[in-house]
Amino acid sequence: MLEMRPLCERCTTDLPADAPGAFICSFECTFCAECADALDERCPNCGGELLDRPTRLGAAPPQKPGAGRRH
Repeated sequence: MLEMRPLCERCTTDLPADAPGAFICSFECTFCAECADALDERCPNCGGELLDRPTRLGAAPPQKPGAGRRH
């Protein structure tokens, strides 16, 4: 499950899970739109591309045992 970090790692702006405007890399490093732009959409931690983080409404659903499991 995607970790929805609540703050920009650069400027500590609040980034609620239900609001747009957050950017993440493949390691889930999280930045606000202003910082992502200042960083040229490159994560300063790993060098990965920063992309729009999806929003999440409400609480995360409970984990389903065996979901996505292949035999």
